[in-house]
Amino acid sequence: MKAKVYNQKGKEVEELTLPDNLFAIPWNADLVHQVVTSLASSARPPVAHAKTRGEVSGGGKKPWRQKGTGRARHGSTRSPIWVHGGVAHGPRNEKNYIRKVNKKAKSKALLAILSRKFKDNEIIFVDNLVFAEPKTKEARIVVDALASITGYERLGSKKINAAFIALPKKDKAVEKSFSNFSNVEVGEARNLNPFSILNYKFLILANPQESFKHIPQ
Repeated sequence: MKAKVYNQKGKEVEELTLPDNLFAIPWNADLVHQVVTSLASSARPPVAHAKTRGEVSGGGKKPWRQKGTGRARHGSTRSPIWVHGGVAHGPRNEKNYIRKVNKKAKSKALLAILSRKFKDNEIIFVDNLVFAEPKTKEARIVVDALASITGYERLGSKKINAAFIALPKKDKAVEKSFSNFSNVEVGEARNLNPFSILNYKFLILANPQESFKHIPQ
């Protein structure tokens, strides 16, 4: 398979032969769904928390005597059936949402997504991303240049989750240049995972030949 490689000015510079082990993997919807939902669940913070009747303050005194009032018997005003009482079977912040994902399954799902994204024309290969110093203005120029390429116009107009930029190694200048973009995320190729790729419309692979070596397989 062949793919065009562009520079950061949006000009085609060469044609690249893609490795079949990364971009010719058949689509497996069931596996991808299982892996992505598991990763999303593991990333979920246990925030929601309701107090039980034993944790709500007050209610230590019996509201009225057991017999002779004509009313139903109650032992505490903090019972779940009372207003301002505790919650029965409510959410608790000690719940564990982590779901185990096998390394091979995660890797296979990642490669299936890469292959599908390439097939859907959602991967942009850039020969290199270089910034002399962190500059948001320069980063905007790069995004606009890549968005001028036929088929990638939405890169410049999509306001949410437009692109994930994968670098072969950490580059603080590039990361800081895009840090003010709410719709672009920068990371290393070795940290690619199915959840992060599917969360963004486009995947921009910088220095592809070098990045290929670091993609988990």
